[in-house]
Amino acid sequence: MPTAPHPQSTDELYQALQENDRRPYGRTRTVTAEELVDAAEVFAEPVPLIHALFELQEAYTYGSEPRKSPVVFARLLTLFDEQPDVFDERLRHMLFWRFKWVANALRALPEVPLASLRQWLTEMRDRYEKAGLGLQPYYGQACQLAAHVGEDTTLAYELWAGRTRTRLSDCEACEICERALYHLAAGDDERALRAWEPVLGGKESCQEEPARSVSYALLPLLRTGRPDRARELHLAGYRACRRNPSMSGEVGRHLEFCALTGNEARGLELLAENRSLFDEVDSPLALFDFLTGVEVLLQRVEFLGHGELPAVGFSGRTWTVAGLRAEVRGRADDLAAHFDTRNGTTAHTDRRRTRLDRAPLLDALELTLRTRGLDDVAPATPAAAPAARTEAAVPEALPELIVRARTLDAQGHPDAQACWARLRTLVTARDYVHPDDPAVGPLVRLRADLLADEASRTDDDEYAVAAALHEEAAGLYEDAGEPGDAAVARACVLLAEAEIAAEGAEEPEAKAAAFTTAHEAMVRLHEATPGLAPHQEARLLRMRATALGLRLQTSRSEEHIAPVFAEVDLLLAFATRHDVAGQISGALLLRASTHAMTGDLPAAVTEVDALLDRLKAHGPAWHLTRTLGLRGRLQLGLGDARAAHADLAEGLRLAADWPADAVDTVRLHSDLAEACMHLGHPDEALRHLTRSAELELRRDNRTDAFCAYSNAARLTLDLGRVEDCIALLDSLLAEPDVAAGEVDDRLVAQLRLTRARALHAGEDLKAATTEFVALAAESADWDDDPGSHAMIAAETAVLLGESGEFGRAREAADQALAAHARSPRYEQLSNCLRELARLQAQQQGPEGLPDALAFLADAGKVADEARAAEYEARGRSLDTALAYEYGRVNAYVGEYEDALAALEKALALLGEPGAEEDHAGEWAECVRLAAAVEGIYLERPAPALTRLDTAVPRLTALGHTEAAEPLISLAARLRDEE
Repeated sequence: MPTAPHPQSTDELYQALQENDRRPYGRTRTVTAEELVDAAEVFAEPVPLIHALFELQEAYTYGSEPRKSPVVFARLLTLFDEQPDVFDERLRHMLFWRFKWVANALRALPEVPLASLRQWLTEMRDRYEKAGLGLQPYYGQACQLAAHVGEDTTLAYELWAGRTRTRLSDCEACEICERALYHLAAGDDERALRAWEPVLGGKESCQEEPARSVSYALLPLLRTGRPDRARELHLAGYRACRRNPSMSGEVGRHLEFCALTGNEARGLELLAENRSLFDEVDSPLALFDFLTGVEVLLQRVEFLGHGELPAVGFSGRTWTVAGLRAEVRGRADDLAAHFDTRNGTTAHTDRRRTRLDRAPLLDALELTLRTRGLDDVAPATPAAAPAARTEAAVPEALPELIVRARTLDAQGHPDAQACWARLRTLVTARDYVHPDDPAVGPLVRLRADLLADEASRTDDDEYAVAAALHEEAAGLYEDAGEPGDAAVARACVLLAEAEIAAEGAEEPEAKAAAFTTAHEAMVRLHEATPGLAPHQEARLLRMRATALGLRLQTSRSEEHIAPVFAEVDLLLAFATRHDVAGQISGALLLRASTHAMTGDLPAAVTEVDALLDRLKAHGPAWHLTRTLGLRGRLQLGLGDARAAHADLAEGLRLAADWPADAVDTVRLHSDLAEACMHLGHPDEALRHLTRSAELELRRDNRTDAFCAYSNAARLTLDLGRVEDCIALLDSLLAEPDVAAGEVDDRLVAQLRLTRARALHAGEDLKAATTEFVALAAESADWDDDPGSHAMIAAETAVLLGESGEFGRAREAADQALAAHARSPRYEQLSNCLRELARLQAQQQGPEGLPDALAFLADAGKVADEARAAEYEARGRSLDTALAYEYGRVNAYVGEYEDALAALEKALALLGEPGAEEDHAGEWAECVRLAAAVEGIYLERPAPALTRLDTAVPRLTALGHTEAAEPLISLAARLRDEE
């Protein structure tokens, strides 16, 4: 089926060829190129057909279809032989260049005899000599053939490397890679890396480089003690080759790198991302390279005992690691045998064996911010959090175990969890026999205990589930003749139902009323339940106080403060009288939290200080972590980040003494990240953010985990770690539930938005623009959030402007303005419109001035709206920034008098510089540009120098020496030119 209408003229054909050239390599581009060749033949003109054939050969070459590339080139060569005059200089150059493409294609096909390969090189040499072209490209291909076969490599290398480059030589980057690979094959890692440095350092590049060189350099970098450099290049290099059939060998080497650095889980993740390569790679040589890298990874995973893990592989069936490894091994062995048979050597088998026999080079190299092990990708259940302590001793005898669980639970001791977990396993077994022991009670009571424990471990927002479990437990407790436990369970139901009612209410009064009702019901329940044990009564008092605390938190009403303190005092007095240590601590924590809610942070700190002293002296020790966490948060509120960091870090240290589920380490890590940011330690903050996200994932709190990772990604981008940011987000966006659309679409959009910004920061303008355009289209339907659409559309417009697509940029800017009218984003829109004006004037000169001025006119309207709304910009004043941009835009297009007038207006709006550095910098830039326009372009150096000589002393007197430096340099230049 045709992918597009056939061109009706040669002009339409050329336009279609240009459009296809912008597509990524792959089946769509290849099929379109085939259709365009058919269309070109209809016109019976050689030149359009030649262009179409060149496009088709390129699609085959970079779409990893080497069998078809030589066929197309044969047609081109026939056309050249028959009608050489229709090949202009550019087409002639392309023709002779692509002799190398055919040599590469034939080399990749083991069914092509070695004699035919050498015959093609002879054809290439004869054609080059006849055309008067230098033979260095021919010797380059001969060298690559020798390396492929594994014979006479030194002589072939010397014949090539010593020759002078020609216009048809491979680019510098590709030739550097060939030199480095020669040294690498000789076992000289250091010399290979020295040869590679111009490519790895970014000085030389092309379509395939540096991605190709990076993939080969990873292991030499590890062997020579440069793991950080290897990590950096892996992140950037992998992104450049992933899912690309023509770079499947490079993908395979990245998989191998993961396997040899303790990153097997990441290797499986990358393999899943490249699942299409198993079926799309038509080049036997590239497939051999890819499959060998895949096998290195799978072999390592299976060696570590995870052969049963699911893996992606060839289509048509499901695979485990072990099953796929066997399949890959068979196919890769066959390919190696075919190549070696064709070449008459054992080179490919030997190279394959060397890769498979290589031992890991590092036990663990942290490649990404999202560190994962193979246990984290186990198929059945989420991986359990690693044990932070020795597991609590659980009694073997069943009666003793039941009594121990209840005793610990009454104390609120974290080790109760291990006892309940063991009991849950025993009770659910088919052969369970309940002990006939009065101290244990009937089975129905134990089942109620287990339900109550399960309810206590539900997530914070699973109120309906918790209420149902507690309700069922209460009924069983009543059946068991345990009214005290039943009352506690029913109080838990009341609190959970109040949370549900508050969530469903819109007005604060209605939310508060839900907790008032719950408290009143608890009081009645408490009064109607005689014979309560001290720990049961203390729990009821604690829940009464909690209900009133939640009411205060919801209403923030002053009239609700005193009742909370009154209930807390009741709890504290009762717990003290009966020596219920856990509830004494709980009461003091509630009192401190209430002070914090009312804004009295110093009083809250005083309460917490006293509590910490008590806990250290009398316990319970497991409350220390929570209390230190609270004091850390209070210190953050008081602006003492250093004290906060000390408390939170100590809390985190003590948390290791208790079961992971008993301590909110996620909150500790999150608060520590905030403290680190206040202290100016962003790298440490990033570690805590990623750790909190990882813990959320382990608890299967995926939304919270993605939110934490989103914050980590934005911080990573702010730190300039672009590739780390992209790698983290790529990993998250590849999660099955994200890909299946099961995660909140706005959260996923935020992840994609951060990734698009990172791509832009990493100078991948094409990929960034594509993502922004898609996000702008999706966010246009966010009727409940037009402000976000305005922001996204504005950023999209700027990227389209950077790409020179000003028509589409105008459309995106209009979308942003329409959304801004519903939910103003004054600063973002002003910045966008001014930047579009600058880009259009800079790229198009006078021709683009009308449209640039239209952008500025819109920016002026936005500034007027902001002024009318009394909006204060967080950055530059919108009016002064607009005046400056009028000056810059007019300067770009040669309207220097208008530019100078606009800059004078900007200076008048700015006023004189003061102590504020940002204001002084903006003022100095306006002075600099005004002086440049006046002195250089209007050729009036005298007033320009007067302007500069007046400004420099003002700035230096205020201490703004850095801002004055460009003005001093410009003044020196103007004096030199006088």
